[in-house]
Amino acid sequence: MSKALFVIGTGTDMGKTYVSGLIVKKLRESGSAAAYYKAAMSGNERGADGRLIPGDALFVKETSKISQPLEEMCPYIYEAAVSPHLASRIEGNPVQMKAVLEGFRKASDSYEYITLEGSGGILCPLSFDEEELWLPDVIKACGAGCLLVADAGLGTINSVGLTAFYMKEQGIPLKGIVFNHFIPGDVMQEDNRKMCEHLTGAKVVACVREGDTELDISPKALKSLYE
Repeated sequence: MSKALFVIGTGTDMGKTYVSGLIVKKLRESGSAAAYYKAAMSGNERGADGRLIPGDALFVKETSKISQPLEEMCPYIYEAAVSPHLASRIEGNPVQMKAVLEGFRKASDSYEYITLEGSGGILCPLSFDEEELWLPDVIKACGAGCLLVADAGLGTINSVGLTAFYMKEQGIPLKGIVFNHFIPGDVMQEDNRKMCEHLTGAKVVACVREGDTELDISPKALKSLYE
């Protein structure tokens, strides 16, 4: 049976996709059958044929070198760089839980580790007009714990704490935290790490520096987050 982990962020542009790529790469290089899945992806560009290219999925595929077909990584792709619920209002094809879970189960039948990526922050609306669907609804339906990606800099204590508090209220397990844009030895960022661990009870399991091509966590420790 496959194991799943949701990569979420304290907000938009925290580096969820970058971290997801490094995670899937490490899993593949450890010999595991790894896959990536994202329910809804906004802000995508069109290829020469006019079709939308799922940019986040393509980045993860190219970074990790997994064999999973691109078309199986994301069921809902939008061009507008806005929340999925608004993108679908503009472009049509609103997100439906049934289709999201069908794609997830298909990946689960074929791969050992499924790394799911959220859209925006934890309170991202995926659909609203026809079916009210929020990111936490998908996380719960997939039965996955979460890895929280946060910027290592100023303000992260507040954003990590509020996200973790909401997750606890929703009964969503927080398996660990990843600090992005981390500068080793920076007094504030080192303190942020300690304070976030104290506030949430979750460990900062990895710190990602600018340009890193490897995640500083062992394959064994990484896989334990999927349990």
